[in-house]
Amino acid sequence: MSVVTVQLGQCGNQVGQELFGIICGEAQEGQRKTYSATSWERFFHRTPRGDLVARAVLIDMEPKVINNSMTKAANSGRWRYGDNSHFSQKQGSGNNWANGYCVHGPRHREVVEELVRREVERCDRLAGLLAMMSVAGGTGSGVGTYVTRCLRDTYPKTFVLNHLTWPYGTGEVIVQNYNSVLTLAHLYQLSDAILVHENDTVHRICSQLLNIKHISFSDVNGVIAHQLGSVLQPALTADSHGVYSRNPLGELVSALACHPEYKLLSVSTIPQMPSSSIAYTTFSWPGLLRHLRQMLISNSKMEEGIDWQVRPPAVSERTGSLTGAGFNVSLANLLILRGKDVYSAETGAFQDPALYTSWLSTQEAFNLWKSPVPFNKYEKSATLVSNSQSLLRPLDNMVGKAWNMFASRAYIHQYIKFGISEEEFLDSFTSLEQVISSYSQLC
Repeated sequence: MSVVTVQLGQCGNQVGQELFGIICGEAQEGQRKTYSATSWERFFHRTPRGDLVARAVLIDMEPKVINNSMTKAANSGRWRYGDNSHFSQKQGSGNNWANGYCVHGPRHREVVEELVRREVERCDRLAGLLAMMSVAGGTGSGVGTYVTRCLRDTYPKTFVLNHLTWPYGTGEVIVQNYNSVLTLAHLYQLSDAILVHENDTVHRICSQLLNIKHISFSDVNGVIAHQLGSVLQPALTADSHGVYSRNPLGELVSALACHPEYKLLSVSTIPQMPSSSIAYTTFSWPGLLRHLRQMLISNSKMEEGIDWQVRPPAVSERTGSLTGAGFNVSLANLLILRGKDVYSAETGAFQDPALYTSWLSTQEAFNLWKSPVPFNKYEKSATLVSNSQSLLRPLDNMVGKAWNMFASRAYIHQYIKFGISEEEFLDSFTSLEQVISSYSQLC
């Protein structure tokens, strides 16, 4: 089964191009016939000449980023985008969500839907739709939200997963918190699950773990793409009976987004280090999984600087508050192991009921995928996709900053003139306050 990716705005197109490059490169390494065939069927189709063409639609209101992404893909010599799989205009959305959602989105709906329809019809069987975008700008967030709405309307029974890149907390654009509130509130009603990467976290990974001195957007996008690739590449599930999973998005959503009130997913991977250090490092499953479990419960996205003092409290001692005692309560976790001796890895520590909310059994809350094929040149690697309280604090901070601006009526007129009313802002705040309340009370 195949996944059609919709890349939206500058961020979505840049991360998407990195992701397809990583997926293609990993599938082509070594003697991996079944693994490669599954990966290629999932993310590419072949032309009569044998070219690998990404199952993707590229959308931006300015042509530069799309042109760069298509050129980089073609220059790789391994894969490319479709010649007629992109759409752009000459003028962007001006970092204004309302301009993207109320103006550009509706204006170009028919052509975008036609591009997606063509890609869907190339699939023998459609596993789902992956929409990649930022929450900060105008095209990625505004047009991206509108396109997600169109996807949900056109393909109501198909899994829709949104991948969001969260802006730097210090600010990329002055109205990024408005854009983020409007994006998340709308997507919560449209998407089956929302997988989030925080730029601040990824930046620290580049600096502290990968030892990159002058960090570029390409470095940040590369880390995000590698983490996404570790989730989306073929793996064996408990029910796949030795055959690689055929429906990655469906099984991901089913494993993690079991309740409509809880849709926010985060990703942690281990190990992460400079490629020059890999040959001199020994990995063991007990060591990797011990660190990853502590990263989960202490809400650390890196193995460096883990707080080893955090321990799961007894269920009766949980406060269900935003601050708590540093323990990150989980609703559901998906652990993905890749590499050597993967079948001998002991994962019982992730099935500890103390990690999870009391109203869901560990059999329902924990899922395990495995693949003996190494990923990203690591002999052994582990990825944890978590539906937990890990995004609660950044979400609460973002909503708080946006509300302070809204209370002083800062920049509201810039949204009203494109068709967003104050009532829609208030509805979005109310929606996200409910999300914050639900995650705060996980216990």
